[in-house]
Amino acid sequence: MLVKNWMSQPAITIDINAFVEDAVCLLRKHEIHMLPVMEKDQLVGVVTDRDIKRAYPWNVFSENCIEDSGFLSGIKVNKIMTSDPVIIPHNYTLEEIVEKFLLYNISGLPVVNQQRKVIGVITKSDLFHLILILTGYGKRGHQLGIELEDRPGCLKEITDIIRDYGGRISSILSTPDRADRGNRRLYIRVFDIDQPSLQHLKEVIRKKATLLYIVDHNGKKREIF
Repeated sequence: MLVKNWMSQPAITIDINAFVEDAVCLLRKHEIHMLPVMEKDQLVGVVTDRDIKRAYPWNVFSENCIEDSGFLSGIKVNKIMTSDPVIIPHNYTLEEIVEKFLLYNISGLPVVNQQRKVIGVITKSDLFHLILILTGYGKRGHQLGIELEDRPGCLKEITDIIRDYGGRISSILSTPDRADRGNRRLYIRVFDIDQPSLQHLKEVIRKKATLLYIVDHNGKKREIF
């Protein structure tokens, strides 16, 4: 999964000669937390709501702060921005983005193309949204957590069983992390399976693997094993 497919675009930017109150208005209007700062179409920095709050510790994002106070007047963005910002190429993977977020303790990055022109931004919120999409959250159904021996064909065995009981698989996440040595964990979103079939499915799976949990997002019930 590449950055270019999940970034927010076009990027909302601000000119280096703009004033801090302009930045506040843009951040508030678009409900975002970071603005790439541009000088003649070149990226020269970023300004975030954290930068502004650090410079002005009182609540500059209140509804009437611009109209009722002049304390931001005349202060330009270049006085509080972060120069030489971290950027991410549009053809990087999402895993590489997460690595940069953790390494630099940041929550958003400007995305650049091969000519190093800003074409979008990617934020932690975008990644959270992606997680919801990948797990199928919000579409109800059932989610199963399963741990089983990590060997060739183990995934197919489980998915075949689910389909045999009428289940339609929406998403599968698989990882050896947090599983016992030699095992793997599966997190599977399933639709179109009724309660009687689910009960039979549960017993069959438990004969072949360790069933960690079943969450019924339709009936708002959960079983933790």
